[in-house]
Amino acid sequence: MTGALTRGRRALTAAAVTAAVAVPALLGAAGLVVGGSGAARAVGGAVVLDEGELDLTPRLVDGELRLQIDDRSGGTTVVREPSAVVLHVVPESLQTTLSPVALALGTTDLDTWQLNGWESADLFAPEPGWNGTAAGGADTEVTLSAYEGPGDFGLVTYTRDMDFSDLPPETHLGSTDTAPRSFTLPGDQRRALPTWLFTAEGVHRLTFTVTSGGASDTETLAVVVGDDVDPADVVPGDGTTTPTASPSSPSASPSTTSPPPTTAHVIGEGHVDMAARPVDGGLEFQFKEGTETRHTWHEPGEVVLHVRPAAKRKIPRGYDFLGTAGDAVWWLPLQQKAGLLWPGWNTQEFATGDVDGRITFRLDSVRGPGNVAMFYDDSLGAPVVSLNSGDGLPDAHTLKPGTHSHFNWAFAAEGVYRTTFTVSATLADGRKVRDTETVAWVVGDDVDPGAVAPGAGTEPTATPTASPTAGPSTTPTTGPTAGPTAAPTDTASPTATASPSAPVSSGTGTTTPTGALATTGTAGAAVLAGCAGAALLAGGGAVLAVRRRRRTGP
Repeated sequence: MTGALTRGRRALTAAAVTAAVAVPALLGAAGLVVGGSGAARAVGGAVVLDEGELDLTPRLVDGELRLQIDDRSGGTTVVREPSAVVLHVVPESLQTTLSPVALALGTTDLDTWQLNGWESADLFAPEPGWNGTAAGGADTEVTLSAYEGPGDFGLVTYTRDMDFSDLPPETHLGSTDTAPRSFTLPGDQRRALPTWLFTAEGVHRLTFTVTSGGASDTETLAVVVGDDVDPADVVPGDGTTTPTASPSSPSASPSTTSPPPTTAHVIGEGHVDMAARPVDGGLEFQFKEGTETRHTWHEPGEVVLHVRPAAKRKIPRGYDFLGTAGDAVWWLPLQQKAGLLWPGWNTQEFATGDVDGRITFRLDSVRGPGNVAMFYDDSLGAPVVSLNSGDGLPDAHTLKPGTHSHFNWAFAAEGVYRTTFTVSATLADGRKVRDTETVAWVVGDDVDPGAVAPGAGTEPTATPTASPTAGPSTTPTTGPTAGPTAAPTDTASPTATASPSAPVSSGTGTTTPTGALATTGTAGAAVLAGCAGAALLAGGGAVLAVRRRRRTGP
């Protein structure tokens, strides 16, 4: 089966129009540079490509057809041979696989590692395209002539407007039995951006054969998916090349020793709630790990929360409170995402009649290498900030008894954070109760979370330190309580559905929200929000349209 990558004929949706713009010229003003540097080096002198624009380009060189890679990740276009690079599909690229794409690819995987996927504009990841204009003006047939890997591979075009038509996703290439093995790259196709999908972590080797005008070339591209394998340790190409250089051997006697592991319980993925819980007639701040029916309670002084490297993404435009658009931030979304921590808030242990008013969660101080913020998007897509150590503390938000909610969390830098919270309420009998606890977080992989002391810790105060301002803040901000958490219900529907980015909340009882927002505590149940952002590619037939890329620097 042969597909074609051609010019678009179908009208785009509004979201797709926003995402598709004119393509900048493929070649920089300085022209093509053969070889070059600037990327990480791997075994045998190979270059690891883990960020930025690159194109697989069938090119006539001295009258012969060769498949090469035009690498623009360093600001100038460097021509590289596929057998001399290792493409790294970073762990942050793990995304929900839209059902039509899974069906077209012939896989049932709920989550895949994607390049040029629906979240790619906000990720630091490679952006591989296809350029057909260097083959002398003739069309090129691209064939997946061999594949080796721990899972499946697919090359797919899918747009949200396909949801409202009879057009299925276009599967151009794939390793599954039902996927095509070749597609046609038009000679006037400047830059096509299909989505690359991989269903498993590990080393994949994609062998492409390009044919044009009776000439052909076959090249193998090594692709490392996820972080189970260090791409710098992978032999490029088909894996048979003898490395010309080896990484330095580690010293037999390390100059430093790792700190001993702590007894902390490290939580790095899945559902955990920061909860107000009635204990011995008072109130305690505790962690609830697990689902509504199967969970474990922990004291904050026993737990270290790990924000894994896969949480790293780019700050979107309009989120100035997080920093400069395009800079890195470690972001835990309010929807559950496979492999990441999903922290929420919980007052469900208190019945409505137990408390006079609302329960307050106040962030008193933050010690760590950067700022911490908690927020959600309103129905118009504008961020509503509930907690933000970057503009002074304390900050607070309140919830009714019997409420369960989730928000976005963002950390400005990797390292160890210690956040001190005071949870307080006025009970129905008029008694005021409170509990103050410090929560330890480890962001990224620079620090082993198993070696970090929970709670307040013993390390010196980090910079910056956010502490209470002179005098208490004014009435704690209600933030999201004015929206979806203001009136939790005991139905299966979330309180607010106008915005898929609003805080996920549920009311009393054992029911949890379903539909557009999230399903609390269900393992592997990644739920989409803001699917209009999936309109990254568009066109008719096997059409690929160019979308805007957000980049920083050269």
